[in-house]
Amino acid sequence: MARSFGCALHGLAILVRTQANARVHLAATIFVVAASLACGLSRVEWCAIVAVVALVWVAEGLNTAIETLVDLISPEHRPLAGRAKDLAAGAVLCAALAAAIVGLLIFGPRLSSLLTIGAS
Repeated sequence: MARSFGCALHGLAILVRTQANARVHLAATIFVVAASLACGLSRVEWCAIVAVVALVWVAEGLNTAIETLVDLISPEHRPLAGRAKDLAAGAVLCAALAAAIVGLLIFGPRLSSLLTIGAS
């Protein structure tokens, strides 16, 4: 079990080290967690944040795994290989959009009230 956990951590390290988008997700994750702590989110709001952050990371990991496998199987450019990569990237985009919407629903009213107070 410890070996499996080590392999999984190694996979996350590879993801962050080799994928620029994963580093963007890491920065966004740190920012969102810090903002969530600062805002004192409710338990339900935390659940939503954790769920969408995990969704984005899972999608990015699967996208990278699919791209790696496609490159292994089909090093030369082929339309179906490109389609598989595009589909996986589309899944990441959907996850990121869902995360952004959840973020707007949770943080939007807080930002709005801060801006209203600041304008007074």
